[in-house]
Amino acid sequence: MSLNVSERLKIRSLSVERLRRRAVTLTLSSPFLRWRYAGNGADQILIVPQELRAADPSFWTEVSHGYFGLAAQIADLKGASVFRITPPSLDWERELHGFGWLRHLAATEEEEAAAVARELVLEWISLKRISHGVAYEPEVVARRLISWISQANMLLEDLDARAYTQIMSSIGQQIGALRTTWRNAPDGVPRMICLIALVLTGLSVSGHDKQLKEAETALIVELKRQILDDGGHISRSASVLADLIIDLLPLGQCFGSRALVAPDEINAAIKKSLRFLRFMRLGDGMLARFNGVSTGSPAALATVLGYASDGEFDIMPVARQSGYARLERGNTVVMTDVGSPPPLELSTEAQAGALSFEMTARQYLIFANGGFPGPADHDWDSVARATASHNALCLAETSSSRLIRHEQLESMVSGLPIRGPDNVAFEFNDGPAQVEVTATHDGYLKRFGLIHTRRLSLSPKGDKLEGIDTLEPPKGTLRLKQDLPYAIHFHLHPDCRCQSASHGHYRLTLPNGETWIFATDDTAQTSIEESLYFVDSAGPRPSLQIVLRGTTFGETAVHWSVRVETTDSA
Repeated sequence: MSLNVSERLKIRSLSVERLRRRAVTLTLSSPFLRWRYAGNGADQILIVPQELRAADPSFWTEVSHGYFGLAAQIADLKGASVFRITPPSLDWERELHGFGWLRHLAATEEEEAAAVARELVLEWISLKRISHGVAYEPEVVARRLISWISQANMLLEDLDARAYTQIMSSIGQQIGALRTTWRNAPDGVPRMICLIALVLTGLSVSGHDKQLKEAETALIVELKRQILDDGGHISRSASVLADLIIDLLPLGQCFGSRALVAPDEINAAIKKSLRFLRFMRLGDGMLARFNGVSTGSPAALATVLGYASDGEFDIMPVARQSGYARLERGNTVVMTDVGSPPPLELSTEAQAGALSFEMTARQYLIFANGGFPGPADHDWDSVARATASHNALCLAETSSSRLIRHEQLESMVSGLPIRGPDNVAFEFNDGPAQVEVTATHDGYLKRFGLIHTRRLSLSPKGDKLEGIDTLEPPKGTLRLKQDLPYAIHFHLHPDCRCQSASHGHYRLTLPNGETWIFATDDTAQTSIEESLYFVDSAGPRPSLQIVLRGTTFGETAVHWSVRVETTDSA
């Protein structure tokens, strides 16, 4: 794909920045500065941070039977060392060397599981003396340090002096390696995790507090850059925030244990992020499936939100910097994407869902975007990122955003970045009669000369959502040389049953028996078609979608609605 001027300039900027960071890393690794940044050794763990991630004791059952399940893939060890087999996937390999799975073994509270954990850590130390490859990617080193320190009580218990020294020496060496290499971590969450690990080790490991202030300052810079004023992440993915908060929360506890005051910036970032997560959570307890949000656990999200005080639970109606709006009345919640794509280098999981929406009634999903596939289903990524996999209008079978396939750029950002729309604007009106959002995007302007506008209005009781989708030129009138086909997709959650009620009307039945009626005017032809829901824990799950199809000659408006079915309207 050819690049425009801004994208070529972005590649040049990214190249210069990458070279600068590598130069700094090489300088800090030189013999002249190695004395300052090399590991100082580690005599003892001063503080064991609290492990906030959920643990699954059944993992030990798998391990004891010769299986190792990580990143939605299970490896059959067949009697071999887990560190000597061919990894089933890169994600699996990263999770293996990140050692986050230690918490599952600790959760069993069985000595045999703890003994295996210690044996595996010592085996890793004996095998990984050469510091390169996946195991020494900066983010993987950071995850490993966090995991080892968080499980120090299990790992260091009943060890002889030699084994204790091996583990502590390795921790010291890895801290030194991370201090010199964290700048090489990909932008976004990976770099943030590296700095969190450095602050955590500065607080928790003896002999490393001298570098604490430097790591603390760098972390604050990244927090200010990556966490927006409304609490969203610069990547526009809500799911990354939950993980970041789980890593940030123990820092405050460690500062307190060392009789130190946690920086205000860390506390402020946590509070803002918690409020944003509450804003993005639908009635089903899950985050709205926009821009990289994949499978998740309502219980895990509830645990994270449990750290928010009452003030953080006040739900804002709009997150302007992040580009999302929330319509809520009665038992109904509608979330809509009204923002532009994130920066190019942080857009590898962004999706072409401009003006798409999701809707819940009580705890049940009615309309749900396809979401982002789990780690075992990356073959579906491009399909899931397309506009047609969202509750949105798709013009001429093209997406409102486009994946940029460019070898150099893909290598720089570790994935397929996304381009456009260039401009997305919206107005939000929270009035006594109804709550309404009107949004536009220009994702089809350069290719077809048309602007897409969507207006969503939710009734005072939350029992009716009305929508209007409009295609028109930015000004004046336009008559296209040939009519263009459009399709407006309404993807239903797999648990929502759909039946044709009458011409252009469909009855939607929720698991609790409540029914809603979907209706449209005669502008477009309606049909029920197959769909896929990508965020099920078992993999892509078949579902249905209502599709409104038609053609536009340059100006078209399609009216549709969904309302609770009452006795009078049945």
